[in-house]
Amino acid sequence: MSLLEVKNLSVHDTRTGLTIVKNLSFSLEANTCLGVAGESGCGKSMTAKAILGLTSPWLQVTGEILFDGKNLLKESKKSLRKIRGQRICMILQDAMTSFNPLYTIGKQMIETFRENLGVRKKEAVQLSLEALEKMCIHNPEQVMEKYPHQLSGGMLQRCMIAIALTMKPDIIIADEPTTALDCINQREVVEEFKRLRELTGTALLFISHDLGVVQYLAENIIVIRNGESVEYGNAEEVFAKPSHSFTKYLIDTRVSLAESFQQSMLRRV
Repeated sequence: MSLLEVKNLSVHDTRTGLTIVKNLSFSLEANTCLGVAGESGCGKSMTAKAILGLTSPWLQVTGEILFDGKNLLKESKKSLRKIRGQRICMILQDAMTSFNPLYTIGKQMIETFRENLGVRKKEAVQLSLEALEKMCIHNPEQVMEKYPHQLSGGMLQRCMIAIALTMKPDIIIADEPTTALDCINQREVVEEFKRLRELTGTALLFISHDLGVVQYLAENIIVIRNGESVEYGNAEEVFAKPSHSFTKYLIDTRVSLAESFQQSMLRRV
C-alpha cells in the first residue's frame, strides 16, 4: 500500500481561469524517493503546496490526496497543521526566507520542537544540538546562537534538514532545495538528503529541475510539463529510454551541457 497516493489532482485559478495543475496522479512508497522534474513554472511547487493544503484561497484544488487512509483535501485546517508539523515536513528552496530573521537559529529550532513534539525547553535544546551534529555541523552551540543572515545558504539548508530529521516524519517534501546554492553546497546538501534517507527510512518527494540530482536520489520519477504529467515510472528506465519527447529533450540537454562544460575545462588545462 502506498504511503501517499495522489489521484487526478488539479489546481484551478478562479481569478484567471487558468488550470495550473491538470489531473496529476502518482504514488510514494515508504522508504523511497520520488523525483518530480520539469521546467520552471510547470506546476511542481504548486503540487507540493496542494498536498500540504498551503494553496491560496482563490485556487480551487480537486482530486484526491490519500495519506494514512485520509483524503487530505477533506481534512480540517487543525488536522492539516498536525500532519504538516509531524507527519509530512517540507523543505523550501530558499532557506534564508524560511527562517525568521529576528530570532536565532537555536530559538527557532527549540520552539519548533516544543510545539510539535511536546517536549520541555531543556530537552528541545538537546534535540537541537544532536540534530545539528547529525548533519556534520561543527560547533553546533555557536550555530544555534547565530541569526539566519550570519549563515551560508548551505548551512541554513542543513539546519532545515536537521529540523526535519528530528521530527521523524513519514514524508519529507523537498522543493528545489539546491537551487539557490553554489555547486559545492549543492553536492553537500544532496548527500545529506541521501544520508537522511539511510538513517531514518523517511520517504522523500524531491522536486527539482536538475535531472542529475533526481537521477542520483530517486527510484521513481514523474516529469511535468505545463501542469500535466508526460512521463511517470522507474527512474532508471526513464533515463535509459524516455518515452516522451519532452523528457528526452531534458535528458539530452543535460548531457549536452555536461559535455560542453567538460570540454571547456579540458581546454583550460
